[in-house]
Amino acid sequence: MRALGPGSVSSFLKIILDVVFIALWIGLGAVALMMLAAILFSFNPQLIDDITIRTGSNEIQAGGPVLLGGLAAAGLYLGGVLVIVERLRRIFATLTAGDPFHPENVRRLRVIGLVLAGLEIGRYVVYGVGMWALPGAEITRPEFSPTAWFSVLVVFVLAEIFREGARLRREAELTI
Repeated sequence: MRALGPGSVSSFLKIILDVVFIALWIGLGAVALMMLAAILFSFNPQLIDDITIRTGSNEIQAGGPVLLGGLAAAGLYLGGVLVIVERLRRIFATLTAGDPFHPENVRRLRVIGLVLAGLEIGRYVVYGVGMWALPGAEITRPEFSPTAWFSVLVVFVLAEIFREGARLRREAELTI
């Protein structure tokens, strides 16, 4: 089976990324609607202040700000994944077109690497904010993930490989 061009594995993966892209937009829309509802319910504190979070043997009263913070963190995470999937869709579109070393793929891969790093750092930020906002909660400490950081490095190395491939392609086009 071919890896590049129409009817190849890359075109099949592009279709899967298209479906995931639409699902992520739907999820992001749902989170936005939940945030809007939480904001509207915050005008009547009796509706939203009765939320209780049960963690093991502890119970924590979580009002509107905690709920909004959790929804904002979920929205930011979904937004980051959406950016990654959107860039991957564009990369796979060039692969399907048979042009893997398109100069824009370098920038797309760099953005993917930065967003992956941001999502990983975001786990620690959410943990820190959660510990600050909910001092009595049993929040699981995020563990260092060598796999995630290795993935970030791999994406940046791939970006440089694609940059070199684009440079070589440009040189070949200039050769008479």
